[in-house]
Amino acid sequence: MNELIRGALVGLGIAACMFAFDYMMIRRGAAERAVKHHKKVVEFDETDRKRIRSLGRFCLVLPLAFAFGFWLVWG
Repeated sequence: MNELIRGALVGLGIAACMFAFDYMMIRRGAAERAVKHHKKVVEFDETDRKRIRSLGRFCLVLPLAFAFGFWLVWG
């Protein structure tokens, strides 16, 4: 398999795992805040939304960076 594709797939897997784990942690924090403030609906605050957005942008770039890195080292 081409090193670019292999690097992109590895980067995509890492990005997906990182995004899923961080989203679950942010959601857990929001749920704890909702319980603390006696609310039934869990809502993200502005900081949580910004964290998710910035992590999403990073996860879009990560496969490209891994593809370039794999190509640079093994290509």
